[in-house]
Amino acid sequence: MAHVAEWKKEEVKEIEDLINSYDVVGVVDLLNIPARQLQEMRKSLSNHAVIRLSKKNLINLAFEDCNKSKENIVNLSEFLTGQPALIFTDMNPFRLYKILEDNKTDAPAKAGSVASEDIVVPKGDTGFEPGPFLGELQQIGAPAKIDKGKIVVDKDSVVVEAGEVVSQQIAGVLTRLGIKPMEVGIDLHAVYEEGSVYKADVLAIDEEETIAKVQDAYIKAFNLSVFAGIPTKETISTMIGTAHSKSVNLAVEAGILNSDTSDIIIGLANGKMLALASKLSDDALDDELSDKLANAATAAPVATEDEEAPEEEEEEEEEDAEEEAAAGLGALFG
Repeated sequence: MAHVAEWKKEEVKEIEDLINSYDVVGVVDLLNIPARQLQEMRKSLSNHAVIRLSKKNLINLAFEDCNKSKENIVNLSEFLTGQPALIFTDMNPFRLYKILEDNKTDAPAKAGSVASEDIVVPKGDTGFEPGPFLGELQQIGAPAKIDKGKIVVDKDSVVVEAGEVVSQQIAGVLTRLGIKPMEVGIDLHAVYEEGSVYKADVLAIDEEETIAKVQDAYIKAFNLSVFAGIPTKETISTMIGTAHSKSVNLAVEAGILNSDTSDIIIGLANGKMLALASKLSDDALDDELSDKLANAATAAPVATEDEEAPEEEEEEEEEDAEEEAAAGLGALFG
């Protein structure tokens, strides 16, 4: 850096120190951001990131000097457009992008600015009384008329399409209508982290969609683990519970008495006994059995031999649940 002003050397050195002090380095564009709003944004980011504005050539020199310690950081040079600045942070690049986007505010359209999306004058009452403003609306392509003493726009009207330049006339009409179609904020062009450069479109993720996909993947992985018999800390309780239920059902069907099945088996046997007794004449019953029949009749409907046992119903429900989960696994691999 021979024959270079001393202040430029110091500037490059300070940028290099910042690059080496943080895990994440981003390139942002501060073009058209009013000084007051930029100060507010700096303040809101003070606990998260450091913003450094400098000349493009000095930033590029710092990138070249740091390319050994921060491999591929020179690839950020192609994103130095507009009024470039660097942002330094240790936070996740996706979180940095979200914070910058959340800090953007609506702003009036200025003559000469480019619309990032269609600018629409909405249908409805403008609040203005009849006058020259009616003609101004019509001139910019918003069909308007007088209705009940007010200027009313007939339908939603696109007055500037995405990518077009906003004219002075349109900017004035939009301002009078209180329409703020522009966003003022720090645009993050790209971020460097651990040898990789991520463009803004990679960082712009839909949080709700991403969370939904992760949840769906978790459920399918859980089902796969359970039905494939692969125990994990997440699935072991479900697998043991399912195995226990099946073993109890098997023991009940086989008539094997133990602490889990004795009450169920005795209950089923008692139910079948009462069902059989109910078909006999009163003369064939002793007093004890008659009392049991009477109590059973008032307490609850008596199960018959033709009715399925509760355990069999539970097995059918379990099979249905397994079929649904299997269908989910089919979708996973299909």
